[in-house]
Amino acid sequence: MSSSPSHPPTSLDEVRVRVPGKLNLALCVGDLADDGYHRLGTVFHAVSIYDVVTARRSALAGVNLHVKGNGDAADVPADDTNLAVRAANLLLDRFHVAEPGVELELRKAIPVAGGMAGGSADAAATLLACSMLWDLDTGPSELHDLAAELGSDVPFMLHGGNALGRGRGTDLVPLLSRGSYHWVLALAHGGLSTPEVFRRFDELGIPGDTTVPEGLLNGLAVGDVDMVAANLRNDLQAAAIDLRPEIGEVLQAGVDAGALAGVLSGSGPTCAFLVRSEAQAQDVAAALSRHEQVRATKYVEGPVPGARSMS
Repeated sequence: MSSSPSHPPTSLDEVRVRVPGKLNLALCVGDLADDGYHRLGTVFHAVSIYDVVTARRSALAGVNLHVKGNGDAADVPADDTNLAVRAANLLLDRFHVAEPGVELELRKAIPVAGGMAGGSADAAATLLACSMLWDLDTGPSELHDLAAELGSDVPFMLHGGNALGRGRGTDLVPLLSRGSYHWVLALAHGGLSTPEVFRRFDELGIPGDTTVPEGLLNGLAVGDVDMVAANLRNDLQAAAIDLRPEIGEVLQAGVDAGALAGVLSGSGPTCAFLVRSEAQAQDVAAALSRHEQVRATKYVEGPVPGARSMS
């Protein structure tokens, strides 16, 4: 994809990058491959809920991470298991950076373990921020390849917009899209483990099929919200509902409140509801906020650009 961010030379002591969350308008899951990953056919859609990653020069060796934000931000690990830390270490190792280290600050708004790729978003933002901070000669293609080493969703978080993902989700093709789409997010109490959802998918014996609905691609191309709504698909939804039955209740509640359609976001448990307008979103959000299984609601629009410097 040629729309990946690039960056000018810099001698800044601090770089801030804003990065969106994502929805999967289609998540079509194939069989488990020899590399341990399921083959996917997915339509990524970046939406206007953002984390901000700040990278600062530090005299301390290594990567030092601080996480800020409300709610579930306290659940984010600050050690080497964090994808943002892994992203910074990847650059340190790959480019033999002479800097002693970096201080990273994550300001979280994307739900943690919510199926919206918050960890992947932070990794993508860290790749861009640290590449700028250290004035590395990383073009769009190289950033994409580095992102793909970190995880299936990380490359898309660099690009944003709408994209068709294949393979593990890292092979991306930008999608023609018209118009803007209005969504209500229903945030759950607690997260849901992506590996656990995939394991339950396998246990349920759901037939693998990576074919993305043609109606979804056509609907995006012409800006037909009804066609998009009719073709939303998430093959992990049944597995997530089997693990957390309340997800099914929330999906039904959103449709009953007037949403055109509801779909699980990624591996869940966040549910996304497509509506016609911001005014209708207010009505749907009000109804969902009264549901005991909904921690909070959030209105977002998409598509939006991927990771971008604020410095």
